[in-house]
Amino acid sequence: MSAPSVSSFTQQGWEQVLAKMKRALVYLDAACAESLHWGCGSTRLLDSVGGPECHLREFEPQAAGGGAKQPKAVFVLSCLLKGRTVETLRDIIRRSHFQYCVVVTAVSHAVHLTANHVPAAAAAELEGQQPVFEQLEEKLCEWMGNMNYTAEVLYVPLLLAPVAPHLAMTPSFASLFPLLPQDVHLLNSARPDKRRLGSLADVDGPALTPELTLQIRCLVSGLSSLCEHLGVREECFAVGSLSRIIAADLANYAPAKNRRKTASGRASVVFVDRTLDLTGAVGHHGDNLVEKIMSVLPQLPGHTNDVMVNMVDLTALQTTEENPALVAPGCLSQSNDTSGKALWEALLSAKHKEAVMEVRRHLVEAASRENLPIKMSMGRVTPGQLMSYIQLFKNNHKALMNHCGLLQLGLATVQTLNHQQTTKWDNFLAFERLLLQSIGESVMAVVLNQLLPMIKPSSQRTRDDYSPDELLILLIYIYSVAGEFMVDKALAEAEGKVKEALAQAFCEEVQLSPLLQKITGCDSATNLTSHKSHTAVDGLFASLGDIAGARRLMKQFKSVYLPGSQTHQASYKPLLKQIVEEIFNPEKPDPIDIEHMSSGLTDLLKTGISMFMKVSRPHPSDHPLLILFVVGGITVSEAKMVKDLVPSLKPGAQVIVLSTQLLTPRNIPELLFATDRLHPDLGF
Repeated sequence: MSAPSVSSFTQQGWEQVLAKMKRALVYLDAACAESLHWGCGSTRLLDSVGGPECHLREFEPQAAGGGAKQPKAVFVLSCLLKGRTVETLRDIIRRSHFQYCVVVTAVSHAVHLTANHVPAAAAAELEGQQPVFEQLEEKLCEWMGNMNYTAEVLYVPLLLAPVAPHLAMTPSFASLFPLLPQDVHLLNSARPDKRRLGSLADVDGPALTPELTLQIRCLVSGLSSLCEHLGVREECFAVGSLSRIIAADLANYAPAKNRRKTASGRASVVFVDRTLDLTGAVGHHGDNLVEKIMSVLPQLPGHTNDVMVNMVDLTALQTTEENPALVAPGCLSQSNDTSGKALWEALLSAKHKEAVMEVRRHLVEAASRENLPIKMSMGRVTPGQLMSYIQLFKNNHKALMNHCGLLQLGLATVQTLNHQQTTKWDNFLAFERLLLQSIGESVMAVVLNQLLPMIKPSSQRTRDDYSPDELLILLIYIYSVAGEFMVDKALAEAEGKVKEALAQAFCEEVQLSPLLQKITGCDSATNLTSHKSHTAVDGLFASLGDIAGARRLMKQFKSVYLPGSQTHQASYKPLLKQIVEEIFNPEKPDPIDIEHMSSGLTDLLKTGISMFMKVSRPHPSDHPLLILFVVGGITVSEAKMVKDLVPSLKPGAQVIVLSTQLLTPRNIPELLFATDRLHPDLGF
């Protein structure tokens, strides 16, 4: 049996759920569907249901109920069984003919007690009992119309969507994003004057909104289950204000205390706030094909970590504007296809040029195995060449079925290489390099003045010019990499000109993008007045100021910018790289910005004694396993960098990278300018 991993954790959870699904009508919510998608694939679900047909439905208020020949239902939900979620369950069951209902929740019973305001002392006395689940089981029977029917409610930690053996996302926490200084003002508006928070440094768990506190507890519960599966006792560390709150909650999570006493392994869990370095999230420096695929292809509906691959070229069908969804899209996850999975993992860890060659190699080998008439050509790989190989499979049903996963990744590559945004990627990269030199040689005002001519209204833009959404990506890059700077008259003037140009460009948009709709609060261009546009731009620059000051509280990780010299150009040094290098620094100094979170009185005593005696404090490099959790998302390039860096610094050390979602430059502005950070929708 292989060692416990993020993949085995997810598969073990799904095996429990799939065992309940025989001949059932299955309802999934989006986050659980994404976990299944990456963890074991939908074909495993279809096999488990069995029967001539599978009825798989999205869990939503309008979902169709079960007919007279569908007596069994399984609901797989990522959220708390409370409020709107329970109302939706009730409504679906009442319009059905179910006699057997199974409800699976990815949130533990302990968190359900917290959500129902059961005091910690009372919750501790209920150990081994599950009154919330038992009450819902009774309700399920009541809604089915017969108390003798069968109802089950169980907890299965379907937390992760494992993208690779070393990398996993948490789909149900995709919207979780670190706080910005402006959020402190919102928190203060609900607090009395005497208890006002001075800065992000003062924000602790009790200062957060009830919804955000509960969201964090749901995440902590899932991470505790992961640590149980891995058989480790975790030491918790944090870099950043929200990470500090999450790490402290995990360290002091009461249901985990008994688990830790018997754990044979040890691990360090280091949480990092994404806001401390947005340069890496919006930059185009990563030389990775997967990052480009995820940036240019449309998102798979309902998913946060996968894209749609157009499969029409493998059919004889023609799509039109009226029927664009005639052929189901392909995707990147190939959990049930051995060769597809091997290629996917190779693409994650290869540079762009090597990755394209790897796609060609896999296609050539597959075509050869199927005895297809392939014409070999050496030299540079072109999209046309790859497409000619893919087309060989078109009219061969057996070959198509045997290599479906591989062909999806091949088409994703071709569509990305041919996409106009891929050309623009190089333009972004060139401008970002220019900015890095400018930041070192001149003041911020000069940098903004370089951006000014690039802000054009839609009537003057060509295909190569930057849209408003793309300009926001460049602004985030500038303010994040520059960090804190002095505001003088020249900067105020430069910012004023950029603001005016942006506000004007927003007003002249023929159609507002979803991001501009969110920022301006207008659902169409006709509703966007000059006043609304200027107000929105002022808000944008307040957020940009927060980004520039995000590392203000750091002592060691103050900058991600390396100035140029006579021998080296100015460059960007990722915060994650700095953190990993500090963790595995051979001299093992006490970390300055990597805070250790104590898990109770014993740790506090150790910390106190260490002030007077030579007692070593816990250090994140103490243990053979490092779990790095980036709160707010991570890019494919960053995950690869961490995976490659850890063994080079400490041979034998293992690393697991977790995050809330896979990032591309286009989704950072969505997260950054979200209005519901403090009040996430928990389904009730």
